[in-house]
Amino acid sequence: MAATVAYRPRPGEIPTDPGVYRFRDADHRVLYVGKAKSLRARLSNYFAPLHTLHERTRRMVTTAASVEWTVVGNDIEALQLEYTWIKEFDPPFNVKYRDDKSYPYLAVTLADEAPRAIVTRRRGIPGAKYFGPYPKVWAVNETLDLLLKLFPIRTCKDSDYKRAMQSGKPCFAGQIGRCFGPCSGAVTVEEHRANVARFVAFMQNQDRRIVTVLEQQMRAAAAVQDYETAARRRDELQAAESFFEKSAVVLREHVDVDVFGIDHDELAAAVHLFTVRGGRVRGVHSWTVDTELDMTLGDLVDSVVQHAYGADLRPPAEVVVPALPDDAEALEGWLADRGGRKVRLRAARRGDKAALLETATQNARQTLMLYKTRRSADFTARSRALEDIQESLGMADAPLRIECFDVSHLSGTNIVASMVVFEDGLPRKDEYRRFTIPSSSDDTDSIHQVLTRRLAHLGEAAGHPAEADAASDLDVTAEGEVVSSARRSKFAYRPNLLVVDGGRPQVAAAERALREAGVQGVYLCGIAKRLEEIWTPDSDFPVILPRNSDALFLFQRIRDEAHRFAITHQRQRRKRDIATVLSEVPGLGPARVKALLKHFGSVARLRQADEAAIGEVPGVGPTLAAAIRRHLEGTGRPVDD
Repeated sequence: MAATVAYRPRPGEIPTDPGVYRFRDADHRVLYVGKAKSLRARLSNYFAPLHTLHERTRRMVTTAASVEWTVVGNDIEALQLEYTWIKEFDPPFNVKYRDDKSYPYLAVTLADEAPRAIVTRRRGIPGAKYFGPYPKVWAVNETLDLLLKLFPIRTCKDSDYKRAMQSGKPCFAGQIGRCFGPCSGAVTVEEHRANVARFVAFMQNQDRRIVTVLEQQMRAAAAVQDYETAARRRDELQAAESFFEKSAVVLREHVDVDVFGIDHDELAAAVHLFTVRGGRVRGVHSWTVDTELDMTLGDLVDSVVQHAYGADLRPPAEVVVPALPDDAEALEGWLADRGGRKVRLRAARRGDKAALLETATQNARQTLMLYKTRRSADFTARSRALEDIQESLGMADAPLRIECFDVSHLSGTNIVASMVVFEDGLPRKDEYRRFTIPSSSDDTDSIHQVLTRRLAHLGEAAGHPAEADAASDLDVTAEGEVVSSARRSKFAYRPNLLVVDGGRPQVAAAERALREAGVQGVYLCGIAKRLEEIWTPDSDFPVILPRNSDALFLFQRIRDEAHRFAITHQRQRRKRDIATVLSEVPGLGPARVKALLKHFGSVARLRQADEAAIGEVPGVGPTLAAAIRRHLEGTGRPVDD
């Protein structure tokens, strides 16, 4: 492999000024756009020896045929130019957003003779007052329906309004009670504009005192037996209460802030945006991102914020994010240009905004999980993934049954392993298995032991039952059930592909187990987590799958499921071990064990506590505390919970 690419600029050619750079392929297509405070320092990272580059960066650099740059005056100009070029060229190696729609707004056309309320995604209507943005069109339509009961104003098209005013006959929307403009004959143009002014004032201030006023008016009308007016005020009161219920108060009044929650992994990220205006959540928006080059959370925040405010969304005075990018000051300057005022970028760590950020992050986590689940449930995507795996690994047939193995331990102790089964790209949890490994020298030895025990059961299918392994824990399913002899035969099903969590050493250990067991016709590979590389036994180089491919997504999901299952099993065992350590203390029953664990959190912290601290736990006196202290000092190495 060459040390670097042939098109690397000569030393001294790249300026040290801030600027924006573009990598192009042989067809002059832009592959990647980036910005830098110092072009020379940033680009030198791409032209390091190829074997030292991250796999995704190396693929981009080797795909490109040239690099060019543009020097700008400062960081803010670099940010603006980078954004412009990303929108113009849509480079394949930059972050990909799956939702590029503009936000819907509620607009009031104040420049019209009889202003109307409309739902639109278009900004820049002359003389219009905008409210929003809203997460979905149905959300703004629902809000408008409620507000029209409070402030009846025009909603019909301009052409319908002009025709109705010329003919003297209300428009169709007015006839069915959906439009309350002057053409209805119920109000004059002046009275209608007064209603519009009240509507706009309410949307700006959203004063809850309107609920009290409407309730007083309803009671006053009922007292004089004006039941028709009382009924109208009742309906308006219900509409007002519904409106305020749908916009929860999360921060102090008059606080305007946007909160971005982000959850991401090696392949994708999910973003959840809370739009808070006047202390209330006015909009909620989620979207997913296919990450391409290796990005830190700060870099991802930089890209997400540019995407969010690049179209028609104006930033508020404060934007809360999970982490600040390196060029936070430049990004703040760019946001100020977009919003026409100073904007503060903040990573909240405590208080109400931090709590709201945590909620947004939880929603982002759910969005990412839902995205993965839906992608996994797509039959076409699963079929394509299995075909791509077959082609990439040179298999004779598609891997309809895949078994993946993962090892988990705590500082070399409590070694456990898991086996998860995927058939047709979907998990078969009833065939998951857990393994307990009494002793092992390292991860490769653990993999060899687990594969040896698992492969022994393939003989059962040929009428050669495997001998029972007293040390094994093969008869436990994902739900913790003991496997009966009738169900045990499922363990003899022959897999098409065995996957181990790890790189070349783990794959070599698994291959040795296959060879010793005399099993042929079963393919083997490993997935290394850091670079998401697929290793096979007969190759010195890994198989590199495209970052957004369904095949890599399936490999990652299988590996993560095996890891989750192994960790769950280990935690259950550790929990039992902890309970065992404490239950051996004379006079310490289940209730006091629970109280101690709740107070200290783990046996490790309990070991570090002195007798006085232990004695402060309710139900544990000085005598029992001394006994606990003596017992823990004599039980050897701490058990970490």
